[in-house]
Amino acid sequence: MTDANTEMPERFGHDRGDDRDRGSGKRRGRKGEQLQVPEADFRSYYGRPIIKAPVWKNPDVPLYLFLGGLAGTSAGLGALGAATGRPTLRRTGRLAAAGGAVGGTAFLVHDLHRPSRFLHMLRVLKPTSPLSVGTWILSPFATFAAATAASEVTGLVRRAGDASGVVAAVIGPALATYTAVLFSNTAVPTWHEAHRELPIVFAGSAAAAGGGMGLVGSSVRDNLPAARLAVGGAAVELVAGEVMERRLGLLGDVYGKGRAGVLMKASKACLAAGAVGAVLGRRRRWSAALSGLALMAGSALTRFGVFDAGIASANDPAHIVVPQRERIRARQATNQVDTAPSDRAFA
Repeated sequence: MTDANTEMPERFGHDRGDDRDRGSGKRRGRKGEQLQVPEADFRSYYGRPIIKAPVWKNPDVPLYLFLGGLAGTSAGLGALGAATGRPTLRRTGRLAAAGGAVGGTAFLVHDLHRPSRFLHMLRVLKPTSPLSVGTWILSPFATFAAATAASEVTGLVRRAGDASGVVAAVIGPALATYTAVLFSNTAVPTWHEAHRELPIVFAGSAAAAGGGMGLVGSSVRDNLPAARLAVGGAAVELVAGEVMERRLGLLGDVYGKGRAGVLMKASKACLAAGAVGAVLGRRRRWSAALSGLALMAGSALTRFGVFDAGIASANDPAHIVVPQRERIRARQATNQVDTAPSDRAFA
């Protein structure tokens, strides 16, 4: 049986060989060397995370993020194709919007475990809750997108189908980006502190996915708007993602290591390759389709990478402790400046 007193120094991260010079208050190591500053230790009690990581399922939530972005931008491409006389772009956009909305709703309901939970969220619209607002964005979008796709497939009530397609296109940008607001509204450090750039990253990712789908499904004659949207979206996502990682500092390290790091690197490679292919190979059917697939893959990998980075951040005590200490130091420095006497006080 081990004496509890002998375990206490080890439990709290101190070595029994370390002692303190009571006169100077400085720590000394095992061999007598003097340590001016103790090593930082970000372990939490009993090795448990400081905050609870989200209980959202993987791959349900990342796929919902991807399909929502794909559907939102595809609805806009479908409406543009109808307005400019590009039938293959119109059909591809409308079917992709409906399919993405239905598929995303299915993954969301599966993550909620019971369909009744999704229906209960429709009982009240709470403007202060991103989840409630998102539910009310998804529901009408899916309804109008499905009606537009049904009209496209059956050829019936085309005017009503065109009108519902325009409504879906108007709602589409909100569907493509509200999930970034939802993530930023959580306590997960990497998501919360990225509230400035994350909506832009998700918007670019959605544009790359929708444009990629347009390249896959539309003819060479009709795919110019899809190529422009895809290239622009990929550029926005790559630039905004780089700015986000740099500004986050310590909190951005999860995007460069572990599974999230692998996913983000693969995403950047797919987006860059797809964008180059969309510019150089748009006029060839096979190269346009391959470029579109690469762009959609890059968009999906981004959603998985952001999700995994958030889970890793929630489980890392340093991501909680270090920003808190920095905010405390900044607040103390501000208070010292505010309370410092002015020169007139000594006049």
